[in-house]
Amino acid sequence: INSHAPRELSDAEIERTIADYARAARLAIAAGYDGVEVMASEGYLINEFMAPRTNKRTDRWGGDLHGRMRFCVEVVRSVRAALGEAPMLSVRLSMVDLVEDGLSADEVVLVAKALEDTGCDLLNSGIGWHEARVPTIAHTVPQGAWSWATARVKAAIGIPVAASNRIKTPELAESLLAEGQADLVSMARPLLADAAFAAKVSAGEPQSINSCIGCNQGCLDPIFSGGAATCLVNPRAGREGEFISRPACRPQRIAVIGAGPAGMACALEAAKRGHDVALFDAATELGGQFVLARRVPGKEEYLATPAYYAQALARLGVELHLGHPAKAADLGAYDQIVIATGITPRRLDLPGADHAKVVGYEDILSGRKRAGDKVAIMGSGGIGFDVALYLAGEDRDCDFNAEWGIDRGFSSRGGLCEPQAPPPPRRSITMLQRKPDRPGAGLGKTTGWIHKAHLQRHQVEMLAGLTYRAIDDAGLHITLNGSDRLIEADTIIICIGQDSNRALAEQLREMGREVHLVGGARDASKLDALAAFEDGTRLGLAL
Repeated sequence: INSHAPRELSDAEIERTIADYARAARLAIAAGYDGVEVMASEGYLINEFMAPRTNKRTDRWGGDLHGRMRFCVEVVRSVRAALGEAPMLSVRLSMVDLVEDGLSADEVVLVAKALEDTGCDLLNSGIGWHEARVPTIAHTVPQGAWSWATARVKAAIGIPVAASNRIKTPELAESLLAEGQADLVSMARPLLADAAFAAKVSAGEPQSINSCIGCNQGCLDPIFSGGAATCLVNPRAGREGEFISRPACRPQRIAVIGAGPAGMACALEAAKRGHDVALFDAATELGGQFVLARRVPGKEEYLATPAYYAQALARLGVELHLGHPAKAADLGAYDQIVIATGITPRRLDLPGADHAKVVGYEDILSGRKRAGDKVAIMGSGGIGFDVALYLAGEDRDCDFNAEWGIDRGFSSRGGLCEPQAPPPPRRSITMLQRKPDRPGAGLGKTTGWIHKAHLQRHQVEMLAGLTYRAIDDAGLHITLNGSDRLIEADTIIICIGQDSNRALAEQLREMGREVHLVGGARDASKLDALAAFEDGTRLGLAL
């Protein structure tokens, strides 16, 4: 994740860095903040000083725990002195490193006590290093999965301790507090998804919260690629000055055709501005591709997004016409028409493409068809991985901690143990792609490795740089590295891309109507939900 080669800091550089922390704290208070938080977790500099994994020093800044935690304690001491007594000082401490040669259970508690003695007012829970080969905040992690680590430290010290990581609903937060596992709850991504989270809970309207779905696609992934954080379900996050909603100069009747991410976002923003909006979709529920995604293990939370839009659109009086395929003749009374009909799966052009064993990904994920015992997945992009995870997920029978080798008993440094091997898979799965790149190269930087590791444990074969030849009763014929090969398969699933669904748009244009294309209907190349929500929001603000 970090592209910089590490080097040993000199004693003078360490002292200067400690002074820099204090200066940053003074600047924060001068800027009007009520307090500061020192980052001593997630494998950043302070955490690296504390862990034997990365601290190999033999001077006063290394060696035993007292030496290794000296940098952390001195940073907190200098920040406390810079703040004075009144402003709050929080430290985000790694409760469990989840890397080999991380802190031991006893060492975490000793560091926590030292920070309490040094003037820290609050400890916040950091979980795992970014380099850890254990997922900590992705949607595959159970909600509240790390509260046990917080509770262990809370029981040992007298200052408040906050729980964090994968706590996204007020109901879960309240239950953790009621059980005494934490004194308060810290959130980050849920506040990107909905900045009014706390206000809505306070007002007794938790159902109106736009929930974080734990995808990392808009927030962490861009950060680790040198970009800025936003949010997939809330494109305004981080760009509030860009996405400004103003009342419509002339309210109009607007028809939005397609209730996927782009259509929902467009309808909502247009209705907020005073337009009279009707939203049509041939499906019987909101969500579009989200309806399929929710069947993938770990993506069940994606249900929360269509649920949020359902109540938000109802509050604004948007007419919903679900289970109603809009026809060009039905739209004459509308001033403007938005085509958000999304995509259609790309058809396979190959000898044997019409074979009975060939199915589309939408047939599998919707449950309309079941896969056999030998599966070939043509295409290893995001959808191909979703299909493989869905099929491999049927074999899951161990819990999260066992699968990833997490030792809640903390018997070894870092809180790791040997992962539990999954049972032999029920079916063989082969993923294929034409491109010579590694399969999954386009997946999220912070989540793609999780999906690949899970599939590898379930013995999913991944092949790249090949040519498809034909499909017949035996299976899928390919050429790989200059040699012909047969992939035996009784089910061949097509995930080779999408094309824009513009049939209705073309009919309307032939009738002389102007239409607005949005989302996948406008551009299906490299389209994902992040782009679709942003595209729909921008159009809704512009109509």
